[in-house]
Amino acid sequence: MSRIGKQPIPVPSGVKVDINGINIKVTGKKGTLDINVRPELKIEIADGNITVNCLDRSKRTNAFSGLTRSLINNMIIGTETGFQKKLVVEGVGYKADIQGSALTLNVGYSNPVIFDLPVGVSGSVDKKNMIMLESINKELLGLTAAQIRNIRKPEPYKGKGIRYENEHIVRKAGKTAAK
Repeated sequence: MSRIGKQPIPVPSGVKVDINGINIKVTGKKGTLDINVRPELKIEIADGNITVNCLDRSKRTNAFSGLTRSLINNMIIGTETGFQKKLVVEGVGYKADIQGSALTLNVGYSNPVIFDLPVGVSGSVDKKNMIMLESINKELLGLTAAQIRNIRKPEPYKGKGIRYENEHIVRKAGKTAAK
């Protein structure tokens, strides 16, 4: 069995987990998430811990057990505390603004780019250049952050663009380095 899939998932006191066949529903103080798991897997809850067991010994089922364990763990963490990602907008004249669920980015194009945040993701902007996204769904949050970063990826010469907070951009030497 997968090393990750073997580990039990602790369920905190404020989180409620309902298992109905292949459907798992997690409810916490931040909200509710649900997922359908593979029929080759058996999810059990006992003593405040969730375990993922394989019904057969195939390599594919073994891989799905680790994936399913991680997804359920992320659902529990998300409904209890939530997730957040920070994006930094760098460049002269580059700025971000948010009104409601519409993120407006001025990142060097002739017109501002308007990005609508999906339902379940909230955002805020600090100091016109730091975008903070929050959600209980880790997958949706990561996908939204990647789509915003794709609007203007950081370039390697000056580092202008939208990058993750802890992302390191490998810089290149310009034309002056060749002389």
